[in-house]
Amino acid sequence: MFLKRCSRKKDGKPHTYWQLVESYRTPRGSRHRVVAYLGELDKSERRGWGRLALHLDGKAAGGMVSEDNLQFLRDRGGLYLVGTPRGMLKKFQAYLLDSDWSEVQEGIEVKLVNSPDGRETFVLCRSADRREKEKAIHERFAKRIEAGLGQLDRDLKQARKKRDRTILERRIGRLLGRNSRAAGGFKIELIEEIRCPAGLTLHWSRVDAWRQWARLSEGCYLLRTNLTGQSPETLWQTYMQLTDVEAVFRTGKSDLKIRPLWHQLEHRVQGHILFSFLAYALWKTLQIWMERSGLGRGVRTVIEECARLKANDVILKTSAGRQIRLCCITQPDPPQRALLDRMGLVIPERLGRPSWVPAPKTLKEV
Repeated sequence: MFLKRCSRKKDGKPHTYWQLVESYRTPRGSRHRVVAYLGELDKSERRGWGRLALHLDGKAAGGMVSEDNLQFLRDRGGLYLVGTPRGMLKKFQAYLLDSDWSEVQEGIEVKLVNSPDGRETFVLCRSADRREKEKAIHERFAKRIEAGLGQLDRDLKQARKKRDRTILERRIGRLLGRNSRAAGGFKIELIEEIRCPAGLTLHWSRVDAWRQWARLSEGCYLLRTNLTGQSPETLWQTYMQLTDVEAVFRTGKSDLKIRPLWHQLEHRVQGHILFSFLAYALWKTLQIWMERSGLGRGVRTVIEECARLKANDVILKTSAGRQIRLCCITQPDPPQRALLDRMGLVIPERLGRPSWVPAPKTLKEV
């Protein structure tokens, strides 16, 4: 989780507000979801929310993959398949250059690497779509840093009095902080120059080593497991199923927009798990249905398309003076019709049987 700064204009004046954003992984790469709208925050409030975001992010991302927890699972004979911090990918740089990758899905390749002690297996994964996305992110942030450094260089050259080094370093720090995804690709120095009115000159250059590593690791992520005798395809599909299960528990906050539930009783916990399991069963049923229809695995796309089909009550007057109600379904548009035809679904024109509209009560009857 992290804090996201947003800007908008209200009454002609710029306003800055903040959001608490959660990052989660999908087969096509990472996605972002707004957890809370925080509004305008002062410096102390931002610091507090920032610590909370780091704490929550550490519990979500670093809890299960910590060495202590994994050792606990190994000691009790448990099995695991978890993601790893991105920094761990650096240790497998040599394997990223190999060509013996297995394609498990269009645009997604995996490779197995055994640990030195033989107790674990690491699964290297790389996605073509994710590579393009991360490449675009790095390029966009790098352009922002170059533009900021160029503006700072012009300010120093046009200055008429000596500038404070501390203030300039803070300015550079804020620039790199706003564009942290590409901050490691720049080497920046403030050098004292007596002949310059500002007293300082800016020198910066691109770090080739960082750029080469970025190009090599874009679109890649690393999994670790103690499962043995499994193919790369099986391990990757199993991990995707785990992400699906995680997404099911998250739908209570995202799709259903239910407030956080803090259960105190065991039977309520079991009920929540049962509810999530039933939702997962329905999700997988629709996913298998789509795969057999040749529509891929994008269940959410089908749900969003079908959500645009509406049921409307049509009230008609009869010759006898009474009113009859019909529940009619909107006609699907061409994309919806093609989707329904592929899945073999037929949308009825009406739901239920026609019903009479009760006559309003008169004043005497009331």
